[in-house]
Amino acid sequence: MRLSGRMHTASFAGVEDAARQLLGHAVRTPLIESPALNERVGGRVLLKAETLQRAGAFKFRGAWNRISRLTPDELKRGVVAYSSGNHAQAVACAGRMMGTHAIIIMPADSPRVKVDGVIGFGGEVRMYDRYTESREAIGEEIARTRGSILVRPFDDPFVIEGQGTIGLEIMEQADSPLDQLVCGASGGGMIAGINLAMAALSPDTPVIAVEPRDYNDMQLSIAAGERLTHAPAKGTICDALMTDRPGELTFPVNRRVDRVETVSDAEVAEAVRYAFHTLKLVVEPGGAVSLAAVLAGKVEARDRTTAVILSGGNVDPALFAAIIEDRFIPIA
Repeated sequence: MRLSGRMHTASFAGVEDAARQLLGHAVRTPLIESPALNERVGGRVLLKAETLQRAGAFKFRGAWNRISRLTPDELKRGVVAYSSGNHAQAVACAGRMMGTHAIIIMPADSPRVKVDGVIGFGGEVRMYDRYTESREAIGEEIARTRGSILVRPFDDPFVIEGQGTIGLEIMEQADSPLDQLVCGASGGGMIAGINLAMAALSPDTPVIAVEPRDYNDMQLSIAAGERLTHAPAKGTICDALMTDRPGELTFPVNRRVDRVETVSDAEVAEAVRYAFHTLKLVVEPGGAVSLAAVLAGKVEARDRTTAVILSGGNVDPALFAAIIEDRFIPIA
């Protein structure tokens, strides 16, 4: 991405600059510790509650870091973004705060709560079919014809750096060294930013990525050393993590992850239930995959200090009710 006549590449210095840019605008979310969870896993678990972020998810960090840097002329032309929901709401929220119009391209099967969130922030929603249409092509066409600025959900250095402030905050808030950090992954913007921060501040701390079992494109890509897509899948309750392959900009950064684990919808549902009943937190399925990996034993937490990212809380009310009442039946 070009900035003031030069190419801008995501870096730790950019993460530090993003933290300054977000100061007073984004929520410095708490790092929560639960005695009940610690007792269950036999170690310390530090939960980064991005569910409490503006617009209900970590995505506001990257959206603000990108949109707040636009020129007055660019703001007049508006912004356009494509997203299944959390980036959509974040862009609409940041756009409203900056006084610009936001067009958001969302899949027709997006949770209603996320569509309503975009509209509530004053965004204009354009629906598409995720199985037959390309959201990237639609977004680029709108940006071209209207002169709007395309704010990509993960393949943007400013977005990556904005998300990286999560890692910066964790290292400032933790009262002891971390033995491991667990983070959900889709396109890879959040975990790429966190990798930049951890490489600079705690390079010996393993960063473990977690994906839905049938949307394991990052796992396949890391193993192969190149960007791959996953096999055709039937769907997942983790609507926020259904990207078909890692990002072009994020993948090189994320090759430093220690490993990639996957979790089933049943394991994710159990994590959502546990978060509500025991932690008293509302976490959406896509935001609960890291906790699911710990609870299911995919990531061993005994006798370790583990940071876990709870990345969002924008869950469909009907799905949430079915999960916490144990009425949810996972797709086979």
